Amino acid sequence: MLSFCCVAILLASCSRKKDTFINRNFHAMGTYYNILYNGNIALENGRETVDNAATDNYWELLPIERMQVKEDAFMPGQAKNQDFERAEEKAIKAVQKHGMNIKGKEFNPQIDEAYLLLGKSRYFDQRFVPALEAFNYILYKYPASDKINTAKVWREKTNIRLENNALAIQNLKELIEDEVLEDQDMADANAILAQAYINTKSKDSALTKLVIAAEFTKKNREQARFNYIIGQLYNEFGKIDSANIAFDKIIDMHRKIPRPYYINAHLAKAANFDTIGGDRMAFEEYLADLEEDRENRPFLDKIFYRIAEYHRGNKHDSLAVAYYNKSLRTNLGDKELRSRDYETLGNMNFDIAEYKLAGAYYDSTMTNLTINSKPFRVIERKRENLEDVIRYEDIARANDSILNLVSLSEADQLAFFTEHTNELKAIAAAEAEKAEAEVRRNTGLQSASNTIQTARIEPSTRGGAPGKQTFYFYNPTTVAYGKNEFVKIWGDRELKDNWRLSDTKSSTFQAIEEQEITTNASEDKRFDPEFYIAQIPSDQKVLDSLARERNFAYYQLGAIYKEKFSEYQLARERLEQLLKNDPEERLILPSKYNLYKIYMELGLAQKAEMTKTDIINNYPDSRYAQILLNPNSGLDQDENSPERLYDGLYKKFGDQDYEEVIAKTEEYINRFAGDPMVPKFEILKASAKGRLFGFEAYKTGVNYIALTYPNTEEGKKADEILKTAIPILAMKEFKPNDEAKHFNVLYPFSSDEKENIPEFIKKLEEAVAKVDYFDLTTSIDVYDQNTIFVVVHGLTSAQGASGFAELLKENKQKIKRQFCAISSPNYEIVQRHKNLSNYLEFQ
Repeated sequence: MLSFCCVAILLASCSRKKDTFINRNFHAMGTYYNILYNGNIALENGRETVDNAATDNYWELLPIERMQVKEDAFMPGQAKNQDFERAEEKAIKAVQKHGMNIKGKEFNPQIDEAYLLLGKSRYFDQRFVPALEAFNYILYKYPASDKINTAKVWREKTNIRLENNALAIQNLKELIEDEVLEDQDMADANAILAQAYINTKSKDSALTKLVIAAEFTKKNREQARFNYIIGQLYNEFGKIDSANIAFDKIIDMHRKIPRPYYINAHLAKAANFDTIGGDRMAFEEYLADLEEDRENRPFLDKIFYRIAEYHRGNKHDSLAVAYYNKSLRTNLGDKELRSRDYETLGNMNFDIAEYKLAGAYYDSTMTNLTINSKPFRVIERKRENLEDVIRYEDIARANDSILNLVSLSEADQLAFFTEHTNELKAIAAAEAEKAEAEVRRNTGLQSASNTIQTARIEPSTRGGAPGKQTFYFYNPTTVAYGKNEFVKIWGDRELKDNWRLSDTKSSTFQAIEEQEITTNASEDKRFDPEFYIAQIPSDQKVLDSLARERNFAYYQLGAIYKEKFSEYQLARERLEQLLKNDPEERLILPSKYNLYKIYMELGLAQKAEMTKTDIINNYPDSRYAQILLNPNSGLDQDENSPERLYDGLYKKFGDQDYEEVIAKTEEYINRFAGDPMVPKFEILKASAKGRLFGFEAYKTGVNYIALTYPNTEEGKKADEILKTAIPILAMKEFKPNDEAKHFNVLYPFSSDEKENIPEFIKKLEEAVAKVDYFDLTTSIDVYDQNTIFVVVHGLTSAQGASGFAELLKENKQKIKRQFCAISSPNYEIVQRHKNLSNYLEFQ
């Protein structure tokens, strides 16, 4: 009987439609201790997964919440994370199985928490609109809930994710002012309000709210994060002392927080060190402690970077370079850090004019940046500006080396290459010894005692005493190998301070330029000095060509260093060296004018005045002399400026005066060598040659522009034309007349008959005007140097074109002249390839 009563009471308590004490507590306990308990466990597991998946970028201002929003597309109702899906299922089950909604009122006090769990699981699963619905339902249905403030905070977190920042700010301010919040709710409300202020660029207001959030939160992880962001904001405001106080709070927490917060707080504080007034010795010990702590090994790349920055700030460039390279070697995948390392190394080499090495570092920088991002485009532009410098420096270096070798006597050439072949022999011996040692190691023939012996410096080997020489610097073979490697990388350098600077290279020779020759030579020739001497060019035409190419490279380098990089000292060196090389006449005057401008920039008034006098006295009729005599007259934009001359030539091009355009562009290209307008003159010349001489001449001109001016807009356009337009323009097969819709009549005139063309055109236009059933027009088209076409356009068939020309023979004007009927597509081919005779055969 007792069992029956218990079962009856149990069944009665399962009802969700009766508001009784037993029913309420039965469903409340079942909801809290079973379903919500498991749901909250799943939620925390999911949050941990989200937290672990997020990667904080400490180089930028951290977001308040450690959650990365993904843009993946999901079907409605589809969850991204199984833990959140389970938590959502538990929340829904709690509502469905234990909800006691009787006459519109909920009597189970745990259902509001079920909806809160539902909203949180959707929020962390990044389904923000459904999450907002869950939080709003709590506010609408459970206004007296003890979780109402928590629900309001989460609603505004969701609004911020949906970019409703203004609404979130308004609601959170009202919540903080009007309600008495628990500590964690107060922390959450102020933290998320700070995020809304950051999103709306009100960082000063965000800072105030974050200080409150850090004070009220009970979670160590959140406290560390908030304080780190506070320190970042103080740094942005230039309040270094306040920032360091925030970072110290994180450092004091040490093992209570995740290691990344602790280490990055140390590094951020180190970045704020006062290198002028601070205790450098204590600070260096502090950095050394960070480096040597075994627990910091996963963060050595960032520590090395910070140490490198410190040394660079103190002008200890060699130490800085060493630590930047250490940072790169220990990097564990931080692309932002890698890009900063490479960019800084690139900038350091750029500053000392090692442009080729800087270009290589910038290439590596771009591989670690997001393509087409703003930082990527900045580095890309800087890298493109180095292209010409690297190319012309290589040309100048290589040609100088060859010409210097040519200038040596036979005895000196023999001595030079004898030394070089001796080094090659030493390298070969070192490589053979290394290979032999490797074989011994691999075959197990080398004993452990020998290994130990080779690893230490035997006293007997010092000072040349008998015994096997195993230390690197006691072995002449390995020393020769090392010397040669140094020369290959750095060139022949003088032994003095700042040897890495580009202007400290030895003036005798740069690194020898015969590596390919050495590689391709047979074994016996590689070590024969006469083999290399035979490779030195002796043909005067070749030597003149090398000198011209070298001189033009020096001029371009002077102009680039002056205009693009404002490296006036380097520009001066290149242009002064050019003038010593006895350059061709066209380079002398612009070089002197550029030197005058450079001397003015460097404050060398006496040299500037001497150069100015030289130009005025020796080139009185030049544009440069007129500008120097009248600096305020705007003569650089007068009728003799490159821009005005180009405009005049372009008009002549439109008038089909191609021969004059070609002649004048060649003159102006020589006159304005190095001027930015030169590539435009080249394009105009190529176009005129194409119109006058045909496709092959045009192709040659465009190819020359693409190779000679690769980094100008004209050079890039020429390269594009070569890839896209030239293959199409190359086609010269004539098309059948039945495929064409437009036809023309050609009347050829020789250049000797040029004066008869106006009268012929007059008669032709009178005849054409009387034809009202076709829309006919006439034109005069240059075909080549010897032939001009008078053309009638607008006919619709080949027979119609021929019939029209025959009709003109019989009309009042009696236009009796040899003609040719041709379709418009075939006329384009004839003009492009100058193959009229082929067309006539085709017809």
